[in-house]
Amino acid sequence: EKAKKTAREQLRGDAASVLDWHVHVCSRNNFPTAAGLASSAAGYACLAFSLSELYGIKDAASRSLIARVGSGSACRSTEGGFVLWKMGERADGEDCYSVEIASPASWPDLELLILVVNEGRKDTSSTSGMQTSVRTSDLLQHRATAIVPERIARMSDVICQRDFATFAELTMKDSNQFHATCLDTSPPIFYLNDVSRRIIQMVTQLNAASSETRVAYTFDAGPNAVLFMRSQDVEQVLALCKYFFVTGEQTANLNQALVDKIGLTAELNACRQIIRTKAGPGPRRLPDSQSLLDSSGQPLQL
Repeated sequence: EKAKKTAREQLRGDAASVLDWHVHVCSRNNFPTAAGLASSAAGYACLAFSLSELYGIKDAASRSLIARVGSGSACRSTEGGFVLWKMGERADGEDCYSVEIASPASWPDLELLILVVNEGRKDTSSTSGMQTSVRTSDLLQHRATAIVPERIARMSDVICQRDFATFAELTMKDSNQFHATCLDTSPPIFYLNDVSRRIIQMVTQLNAASSETRVAYTFDAGPNAVLFMRSQDVEQVLALCKYFFVTGEQTANLNQALVDKIGLTAELNACRQIIRTKAGPGPRRLPDSQSLLDSSGQPLQL
């Protein structure tokens, strides 16, 4: 309805007839759903983008507002690169949307490793958890008023400056404080598990042993880790992750002296999969050959 309302304000004459069409939606994730890896952001951003394409909505702010109806995090996923979600001031929320602050190509050597330690659905959904935290966490109120505004402004600057050390510091601090807020919630919310904490320990020890910040961790509302690093460090960090959390076997890229300094015991198959990626271009229209629907509008797979 939000998409139709926006389109109705823009379409005229015969073009408006598209608003009377019935829409058949088919969606599929290629990564775990409801596991703290932003599956709702991906799904709703895709839906908002598809409806905007259908209804001729080209304005980036409008697409972000449509996605926000489904999921707050989805409004950050309708654009590519590095995106800022503006809080806005209007009572109707129409100035609360996301804008791209840096393109995907602006930081070409920043890479991510996503460590999937649990593919199952989490016990507390993001929406339910946040609603409970808003009601019961004093730390969340302090965070929202005293910390987040300044931290967002600073993070925006360091992204544009490609200052990895400060970016990493802010990223890890914010992740830690988010999960402290979860613990401050009543009843407390436990998103991290033992493997999550071991990943934090690995990153902390790796940075200490290297005498510089080479890796940053962050965890959303789930146990799965997202690690940031520069391209020059990816192969070695990937080898460490595989050694400590997958195979326990040494590879050519594994630095045994670094393994000894980190000091963790390898835990076989603690990580289900590792995804290597970068900041991407955002939603885009794919060719019909990749459609999930057949020519009659029915799903190709059930």
